[in-house]
Amino acid sequence: MKELIFIKEPNILFANGQRCDDPRDGLSLFGPLNKIYGIKSGVISTSEGLLIFKDYLKQLEKPIYNANNTTRPMFPGFETVFGCKWDAQDIIFTEVTKHEIDKLLFNESTHKRTYDLVSLYIEKIISANKNQDEKVDIWFIVVPDIIYQYCRPQSKLPGELVKTKSLITKSEARNFSYQPTFFKDLNDELLEKEKEAESYNFDAQFHDQLKARLLEYTIPTQILRESTLAWRDFKNQFGLPKRDFSKIEGHLAWTLSTTAFYKAGGKPWKLSDIRGGVCYLGLVYKKMDKSKNPLNACCAAQMFLDNGDGTVFKGEVGPWYNPTNKEYHLNPKEAKTLLTQALNSYKNQNGTYPKEIFIHAKTRFNETEWQAFQEATPEGTNLVGVSISRSKPLKLFRSKGDYPIMRGHAFVVNEKTAFLWTVGYVPKIETALSMEVPSPLYIEINKGNADIEQVLKDILALTKLNFNACIYADGEPVTLRFADKIGEILTASTSIKAPPLAFKYYI
Repeated sequence: MKELIFIKEPNILFANGQRCDDPRDGLSLFGPLNKIYGIKSGVISTSEGLLIFKDYLKQLEKPIYNANNTTRPMFPGFETVFGCKWDAQDIIFTEVTKHEIDKLLFNESTHKRTYDLVSLYIEKIISANKNQDEKVDIWFIVVPDIIYQYCRPQSKLPGELVKTKSLITKSEARNFSYQPTFFKDLNDELLEKEKEAESYNFDAQFHDQLKARLLEYTIPTQILRESTLAWRDFKNQFGLPKRDFSKIEGHLAWTLSTTAFYKAGGKPWKLSDIRGGVCYLGLVYKKMDKSKNPLNACCAAQMFLDNGDGTVFKGEVGPWYNPTNKEYHLNPKEAKTLLTQALNSYKNQNGTYPKEIFIHAKTRFNETEWQAFQEATPEGTNLVGVSISRSKPLKLFRSKGDYPIMRGHAFVVNEKTAFLWTVGYVPKIETALSMEVPSPLYIEINKGNADIEQVLKDILALTKLNFNACIYADGEPVTLRFADKIGEILTASTSIKAPPLAFKYYI
């Protein structure tokens, strides 16, 4: 049997050219790559939610520790880490009253109550964004837990809470067509049914629907539950916190602070050792459950550069799904369109086309779509197609020791395929990035030519670009890490308008 190879942990770059392999250490010691003056917060919430948010910002001014958890570092304080202000008193506030929420929440239809509540928040965000003289860097949507509880797929209101009965079923909504009638009363009833039927064009998921419907307005947002920020105040029948974050309180502070800094326009870090002139593209697919054609799916492409910048290009809905092999493939026209958008965006940012472009997908590329990709690729650019999946499980067990295989190990099968352990034991944090026996990613250079070890190094490095969670590393490269979530947002509505947008608008 061939021996495993080991890929050294990739470094990331911080202020003043300093390198480190842990983003939390790098931010604490050196500060973020690019600084901003401060964060101007906008808050859409109840009056109670505003107080919760302000109290949490005051907590972030001081060190926050993880109780009985030595594997996660403490949070030193926002200004200490990022070198900028995030003032709890400098907030633009727009109130959503409890009465407004109650008026819309207690509808028997999950789709209707979710759609109406999302509309309520969106109207207030857009109105506040237009009418404020001061520029808000990021809007925080702090929602009561009852919205999270009852505005999700499959959620049902208890009978005693239902105040408004459904006018139409989901199956009826799909086939509903409004026909004017000469009978005014009946016409009003049909109008109400039509309004409710419209809500079934959107997923009954508050978070995804809100993000999706705000895309066309390019407003950075962060959605938070009240019980996330004030978890000690939300207790169960035994007087204990429903969500006990004591062991990860510092981690939560790291994550929310880094996300806010990034969405407000800062750059926390970037990859240190990635070759220049390289572009990484991740393909995103999601079946359209609301479509009458079972083959229809939405497609998109996520482009990431070595500096961490990410852009999402929404493609067209089409029959991309193959139920026989359960794979997604584009037709030539759509393949060319998506890749051309990414290449032109890269050129606009860098003045020239990339030397290499790696397309990552969870399935293999077929000849038809690959030929289209090649036709869209300019001369002088090396195009490589890489499929990344866990479809071929491989478990390795150590004969001695208490810890599993180390992250960074790889088993190279041949010049085109390899297994890469992106989770596993990490000596730096003295623990494993997995609660189970780690499973590797199966990496295959499906199309084009590249050095397999260089591909593995790049993929391992791309696991360190998740600005939505300040952790040591992810288990998947950022090109595919958010593929499912972006797909859910893009399919949350049947009529999403989404120009090419920065990655921060989706997460």
